[in-house]
Amino acid sequence: MSRGPEGHIYLFGEVLFDHFPDGSRVLGGAPFNVAWHLQAFGQSARLISRIGSDPEGEQVLSAMRSWGMNTDYIQVDPRRPTGRVTVSFSNGEPSYEIVTDCAYDAIEPTAVESCRLLYHGSLAARAATSAAALRQLRDSAAGSVFVDVNLRPPWWQAERLRSSLAGADWVKLNHEELALLGEHDSDGEPGQLFLHRYGLRGLLVTHGSRGAELLLAGGERLTVAPRPDTEVVDTVGAGDAFSAVLLLGLSSEWPLPLTLQRAQEFAAAVVGCRGATIADPDFYKAFSNRWHTPD
Repeated sequence: MSRGPEGHIYLFGEVLFDHFPDGSRVLGGAPFNVAWHLQAFGQSARLISRIGSDPEGEQVLSAMRSWGMNTDYIQVDPRRPTGRVTVSFSNGEPSYEIVTDCAYDAIEPTAVESCRLLYHGSLAARAATSAAALRQLRDSAAGSVFVDVNLRPPWWQAERLRSSLAGADWVKLNHEELALLGEHDSDGEPGQLFLHRYGLRGLLVTHGSRGAELLLAGGERLTVAPRPDTEVVDTVGAGDAFSAVLLLGLSSEWPLPLTLQRAQEFAAAVVGCRGATIADPDFYKAFSNRWHTPD
């Protein structure tokens, strides 16, 4: 299987630590997680983010370097801390406090070279500085744009998000987010209305344990679902795992039905592990060998 067109995959957005009540911390953030998976699949993606000049920032750089990830586009903020989410539990249900004014809220404009695909989410655009840097990046980057919607109240505004969706090529969201953002018309299905409103090439709608559907501009609908016997240990990283293989397939020009199938296969394996990323190269190599991608 070939690598596809020349150029790099760039990912813009947050890198952060989830802090749990027992004192443990987990490194993540959707763009970071996706970049981690892509690195393991031989893509050497470029993560554009910002960390604090603090011990957690050093841990981010150390983790990236140990995994072989490119750190050229990681900015260091002398004043703001590395991103942080405080996780708490009430009656067994988690809640999340996404700390404000973190380093990734102040990502500065940066020039990129040879961009074939740009990925970003919605959280990193909550602050004016990073939102402006993202707009400049999208205006200058020549590649396709993939927007991964991740609504985290109160850190999103409908109009600002809709401006991000305008000009995108691919969008991924879950069925609840589609219900919030989509148009409702007795003569049309919300996904198709959403697809056409923003002029997308494709819209991926995820349905949790029921799988996902990919709606295409030409009217085609592709669906995929996990096997009934899929072992579930931790669902936190499922969406990012799915996104990573979607990007891999798009950049490698795999057929879309095959890309969707492989994305589901990989996501199902990730939810069988603890954590959103896997620090074992052999875990990824098993997929690369089946898919004939470069190591």
